Amino acid sequence: MKRILVVSDSHGAVDKLDLILASQPQAHIVFHLGDGTRDLELIKFKYPNKYFHQVAGNWEYAYRDNDLPLTLVDEIEDKRFFACHGHTLFVKYGIGELVEAAAKEKASVALYGHTHRQDTIYRDGMLLFNPGSVREGKFGAIDVAENGILPVLLNLD
Repeated sequence: MKRILVVSDSHGAVDKLDLILASQPQAHIVFHLGDGTRDLELIKFKYPNKYFHQVAGNWEYAYRDNDLPLTLVDEIEDKRFFACHGHTLFVKYGIGELVEAAAKEKASVALYGHTHRQDTIYRDGMLLFNPGSVREGKFGAIDVAENGILPVLLNLD
């Protein structure tokens, strides 16, 4: 089994992000879904055994301070992961555009943030997963095994 850590919307909460990363030593792959990727840059040196994926959120886009992609796709254990912040797909108003974008990439899992609300939804065989906001102590993990994918919503509390 492979554990993937998913975080989003840290908004300057570097201490909480650090606690989350430290609490998941078995997670060697980490997705930061935007709005605080600079926070990750400040501490990721402490985790040399973790591989980090990052996408830009509306914070990063507004400040034009990075060259991170708005979306990315990666294949992990024969599962395609689509990752985005979600602001360009209007996830605060519904998941239709997210589902469409992830389906175009033939994704099994679509990761998104922006709403600050934890959520796990299955749509047409695809897992849609929002870890919530790190600033509020929320994060998530996805366990990938031969027999399937298990999403887990977590809290620092």
